[in-house]
Amino acid sequence: MLFMLAATWPDKIKSDGQHHADGPNNGDTPPTDGTADRNIGYSDTAMHKYWHFIDRPFSPDGTALEDPPIPNAETMIGAFRTVLASNSPDKLKSYDLVWLMHVLGDVHQPLHCTSRFTHALIHGDAGGNFVKVRDGQTTKKLHAFWDGLLGTSSSPAAAIMVGQSAPPPSPADANNLDVSDWITESFDAAQATTYMSPPIGLGTGPFVITSGYRNTARALAKKRVALAGARLANILNQELR
Repeated sequence: MLFMLAATWPDKIKSDGQHHADGPNNGDTPPTDGTADRNIGYSDTAMHKYWHFIDRPFSPDGTALEDPPIPNAETMIGAFRTVLASNSPDKLKSYDLVWLMHVLGDVHQPLHCTSRFTHALIHGDAGGNFVKVRDGQTTKKLHAFWDGLLGTSSSPAAAIMVGQSAPPPSPADANNLDVSDWITESFDAAQATTYMSPPIGLGTGPFVITSGYRNTARALAKKRVALAGARLANILNQELR
């Protein structure tokens, strides 16, 4: 339960009233004052929202692409792992472990690793945040649909049930601790599955989620979350032993 609470902390600080958005676009873009990749521990009250993702670009209609800003999820995972394997103070290691657990999970969600550039969204869709879908009677962001595929309960029992229902990854995949490979997997999955058309068209929606799309998405989410958990375990066992 402590691990579950810790792993969700980087999202909770977005609404705790004690942390602040520290960059343009409500904090989703890194600031340019030299603090974006500052890694000083819990005394830092910046939300660092841009640590949660890396928007690798692609376009299905020839729209010009824009490179993702730095720092991002890929660069910060490397920074966290370096600190955790060092002789840094325990308080900083605690902070970095919490962030590592969270962002490692983030980059296994396809929409945390891509942005689709189209004529309708020439600066990208911010990982599906600018695309709306109709899920039953609810209209939501495509990104939120994918974030919630396996549930949003804070119950440890619910999390355990999800874990037990997820297919175990292959040892070869679980032992691949190259963050660039993880991101490429998610980037490829986003193009092949997340933006599957139909039902997800080139505009901003809302697009109606079909049962087939939901089932395919949920199956992929289970595979990705199981793989993220196995890779986290291997990092803890191998790099922190």
